[in-house]
Amino acid sequence: MVTAIETQSSQPSVQTLWKLLEGIPDPEIPVISIVELGIVRAIAYEGDTLVVSVTPTYSGCPATAVIAGDIARTLDEAGVARREIRVRLAPAWSTDWIVPAARDRLRLYGIAPPGERATVQPVDISGLRRRSSIAIACPRCGSLRTRELSAFGSTPCKAQYRCEDCLEPFDYFKPI
Repeated sequence: MVTAIETQSSQPSVQTLWKLLEGIPDPEIPVISIVELGIVRAIAYEGDTLVVSVTPTYSGCPATAVIAGDIARTLDEAGVARREIRVRLAPAWSTDWIVPAARDRLRLYGIAPPGERATVQPVDISGLRRRSSIAIACPRCGSLRTRELSAFGSTPCKAQYRCEDCLEPFDYFKPI
């Protein structure tokens, strides 16, 4: 006799799936995973369908389709029969979602990790000319003598900087 438990499909647990998705590197920064970057926001079964919610680092991120494909492939390999990948734009992705260990790996990879976001306060902009720049430590030598070369680096979520001591250029992951 077949029991009800034996007839249920043996889908991987949500915990197992989190671990599997932790193995997917970000397509633009391969030293950190899409989970560590905070792109994967939720994994849950809705009936017999697994729903993975992702928030791209910005709404026009060209890597979103690649990330969705990598997730789909990983779920296929794990034997997930029914799945849905939902792109959630709200709340907007934040650099606060990057885990501390990933910030360290960004630095070792040559990308200055994001600093703290500025506190949002009402400001009278009529007298403002230019915001003052903050000191960004060089990920190679640690010097604070750096300068912004461009507001946009290798991707729109990063700025291009150069160290005035070791003369090396580097990306800075902008806090958002």
